[in-house]
Amino acid sequence: MRFLIRVVINAFAVWVVTLISVLGVGIRPFAPGGDLQVALTLLAVGAVFALVNSIIGTVIRIVAFPLYILTLGLISFVINGLLLWITAWITSAFSWGLTVESFWWGVVAAFLISVINAILGGILRPQEKKKRR
Repeated sequence: MRFLIRVVINAFAVWVVTLISVLGVGIRPFAPGGDLQVALTLLAVGAVFALVNSIIGTVIRIVAFPLYILTLGLISFVINGLLLWITAWITSAFSWGLTVESFWWGVVAAFLISVINAILGGILRPQEKKKRR
């Protein structure tokens, strides 16, 4: 259930970022390109981004731990941009999905996606019930 919520939140965050044309982040929907295909493409990109962030992102964060300490955590912006870039590369291999024109605008887009994920994740993710003593 948590993964599905994460996918929907990621899809919404990617959609919001694609609305900001300055960032150069876009969506290439499934054929024929109607509204339903755009929504399904956003959900698919959200799922791929969640998987990339969970699997590849964890490995990169472990390996880059000394850089986190050295840069006081600022390297996380670059790593999140790299993960967004990887997501765009994976999905564009199938001729649909995410497009990122510039790496540095991708870093800004990844920052905005992270902020949206944090806000919506805090609101929508199911909370564990506290046990009474």
